[in-house]
Amino acid sequence: IIQLFDYRVGVIIEKFSDHEGPVRSVDFHRTQPLFTSAGDDQKIRVWDYNKKKCLFILSGHIDYIRMVKFHHELPWIISTSDDQTIRLWNWQNRSNIAVLTGHTHYVMSAEFHPEDNLILSSSLDNKVYVWDYSELKEKHQKYAGDSKKNDLMYTGTEVEVKHICEGHEKGVNFACFHPSRGLIASGADDKLIKLWRMSGSRAWELD
Repeated sequence: IIQLFDYRVGVIIEKFSDHEGPVRSVDFHRTQPLFTSAGDDQKIRVWDYNKKKCLFILSGHIDYIRMVKFHHELPWIISTSDDQTIRLWNWQNRSNIAVLTGHTHYVMSAEFHPEDNLILSSSLDNKVYVWDYSELKEKHQKYAGDSKKNDLMYTGTEVEVKHICEGHEKGVNFACFHPSRGLIASGADDKLIKLWRMSGSRAWELD
C-alpha cells in the first residue's frame, strides 16, 4: 500500500493499493500532480494524486524493482532492478528508451545529476557507476515532436559508462551526487560511507 499524508496535520489523505506485493520506491514529480512507484510486482506505476488513480503502467523489468525517480526536467523516469539493469522511460509516450547494462548484481539505486547529463547507480556488485546520457538527451530533443521516429531512434548505445568507482568490499546500497561540487557519496554493506571525486575523465576515492 502507498499512503499519501498531509504531514502538517498528520492525516492520511489517500491510500493507493494497486501494487501486488511490497512497494519499494515512490517519487513525486516536481511540477505536476504525479508520483511514480515500483516494487516486487516488477511494474512501474504513474499516478495522478488529484484524480486518485493510476494513469498507466510501465513494464519491462523481469525482477523486483528497487528504485524509481523522475527526471527534474525531461519527461523521463529512471528505474533499477534485481534483474541487474537500469531502465530509462519516457513517461509521456510510455516507452522504454534505454536499458543500461554493466552491473553484475542487483541495482539498488540510481539518480540523475541535478545539472549535468549524468546518472549515478549503485549495486550489490560492490561498484558505483557514473553514466553519461548526453547523446540520449540530444536525440530526445531532436525527435521530440516526431512520433514516427520516436520509437525507432534509440539504438541502446546512447548512454555510456563514464566512471566506475571501485573500493567497497561489500554491496553498495545507495549513492548520491553532491548538487554542485563534483562529489559522490556511497554507502555499503561494509559499514562504510565513501566520498568520491569526479573530475574530467577520472573518478577516485577521496575519503
